[in-house]
Amino acid sequence: MSKLQPVRGTRDIFGEDAQRFAKVVETFHRLAHLYGFQKVDTPIFEFTELFARGIGETTDVVSKEMYTFEDRGGESLTLRPEFTAGLCRAFISNGWQQLAPLKLAGHGPMFRYERPQKGRYRQFHQIDAEILGAGEPQADIELLTMAAHLLDELGLAGKVQLEINTLGDSESRTKWREALVEYFSGHADALSDDSKSRLHKNPLRILDSKDEGDRKLVADAPLLDKFLNAEAGQFFETVLKGLSGIGMDVVVNPRLVRGLDYYCHTTFEFTTTHLGAQGTVLGGGRYDGLIEQLGGPATPAVGWAGGIERLALLVDLPEVVRGPIAVIPLGEAAQAEAVQLTARLRRAGLRVEQAFRGNMKKRLSRANDAKSPVALILGEDELARGELMLKDLTSGEQRAVPLAEVEAALQPYQD
Repeated sequence: MSKLQPVRGTRDIFGEDAQRFAKVVETFHRLAHLYGFQKVDTPIFEFTELFARGIGETTDVVSKEMYTFEDRGGESLTLRPEFTAGLCRAFISNGWQQLAPLKLAGHGPMFRYERPQKGRYRQFHQIDAEILGAGEPQADIELLTMAAHLLDELGLAGKVQLEINTLGDSESRTKWREALVEYFSGHADALSDDSKSRLHKNPLRILDSKDEGDRKLVADAPLLDKFLNAEAGQFFETVLKGLSGIGMDVVVNPRLVRGLDYYCHTTFEFTTTHLGAQGTVLGGGRYDGLIEQLGGPATPAVGWAGGIERLALLVDLPEVVRGPIAVIPLGEAAQAEAVQLTARLRRAGLRVEQAFRGNMKKRLSRANDAKSPVALILGEDELARGELMLKDLTSGEQRAVPLAEVEAALQPYQD
């Protein structure tokens, strides 16, 4: 290969990008623990059928974007394009029903073959929070509260807006579906080919269409609120009142939908105008029918996922963290002592880096670049006296310290 490059739509995460990425992940898991969520991880590939059933065969994700391959045993496997289907599979196959309501939180890579854009990659990463086995609106409120708390902690409170809608219950959606079929059938000639194929299979998918002609028709399509029954209306009202009670500002967007039949009640997105066309940074909703559709027991569920790359683009860099203690040996005897000292200090819980090469000036320069607060300099003369030189890299002051007392001398420099 004459020139090595990453695969299109992938990237190497390093430096400031890695710091922003880590800030999102650390903040998410810290808050997830605070809210009582258990950490979970699922395989990055599953049987293809899981995603075909769990996401929907008529969706663009399944029909156009999944990375699917046949393994040596002839099984069709797919790299996961999202978290939820895999978590529901785990809930069923591991018998986690007895633990419900179960609150799960995870993060990791996802894979979709789509055109790379700012903050969107073919290998991307998500944080994900789900509550499985809770059908009450209070579960929706808690998840939304946690999402808003996360965005606040990341410093994004003024950069995002919560948009929310209801998809009603099964009865409401059935009546709405019939009205949509009737409406779009009257404009069938103007529909895109994809939407024509969805008209009778799943007309709600037309509402998600990106085709400009379809979008013009969708603008005048019937809204769910005309078909919302009292019970579903009360569920949504409870969610809105709960969010209002904790001071969350929301925008009710009646055009915010999810096209698959197992979605119901609350659906939401946190959007931003700071990333150009890629406006959604976190979104989710209630999917009470999915686990049953996958072969499990009827189980209510609600969850959300957020794109780590998009969130990382919005957050400020973490505060400068004090670097490791630098150990600088000069001479062969000092090098052997430095290995032992470094191991000793690390076992005492200190962050330590040992310089491997270069003269004193170069080694101190690297320590300063690493934002080390202090350098421990071991020379042959110092070792003969059973001590080392401790140099404060901020003030420039230095003093001799007995080797047996190094840990005590370093206490002011610990994180």
